[in-house]
Amino acid sequence: MMFLKHKYSTEDLIAKCKAADRKAQELLYKQFAAKMLAVCMRYAVDKMEAEDMMQNGFVRVFQKINDYRGEGSFEGWMRRIMVHAAIEYYRKHHKMTLVDMEESGYEPPVNAVAASSLETKDLLLIVNQLPAGYRMVFNLYAIEGYSHREIAEMAGITEGASKSQLSRARTLLKQKIEQTEGTRYEYAR
Repeated sequence: MMFLKHKYSTEDLIAKCKAADRKAQELLYKQFAAKMLAVCMRYAVDKMEAEDMMQNGFVRVFQKINDYRGEGSFEGWMRRIMVHAAIEYYRKHHKMTLVDMEESGYEPPVNAVAASSLETKDLLLIVNQLPAGYRMVFNLYAIEGYSHREIAEMAGITEGASKSQLSRARTLLKQKIEQTEGTRYEYAR
C-alpha cells in the first residue's frame, strides 16, 4: 500500500489554519518550530523554558491567525508574536531588576566593541551568558530592532531603564568578547 504525502504551501496552511484545521496547524507548527524555538532561546534561561515560551507563542499564533492579512512576511508576523510571548513568559516567571540610568548616575562606555574574529554562534553563546534582563533588552533592541520606547512598553519598564540595560549589556559583551579573544590569542601562540 502506498501513502501519498501532501505538500502544502505556507499560504495553503494559513488558509486551512484559519478554518481551524488541526492537521494544518500541526504542519505549520512543524514547518516553523525550529526557527521559533531559536527566537525563544534568546529570551529563555534554558531549552525547556524556551519550549514553554514557544508553545505559548504558537497557541497565540493560532488564536490570532485570522488577524494575519497576508501583508508582509508570515514568518515575521509569527516572530513578533513569539517575542511578545517570550516577554510575557519572562515577566510572569522572572523578577526583572532594572535600574533607571538617570537615577543610577551610570555613565555608558565611550568605546564600542571592536571587530572580532568570533563566529556568529560564539557571539550568540556569549549573549546567552548575559543576565536575563540585560539579554532581553539587548535582543529586543539589537536583534529584533525595537526602540527603547517599545521595549519599555513591552517589558513594563522606563525608557531610561531600557537604555541602561542595553548599555550594561554592551559593556559585559565587550568584556566577554575581549576575554574570549584573549584566550584564543593565547592558544594560537
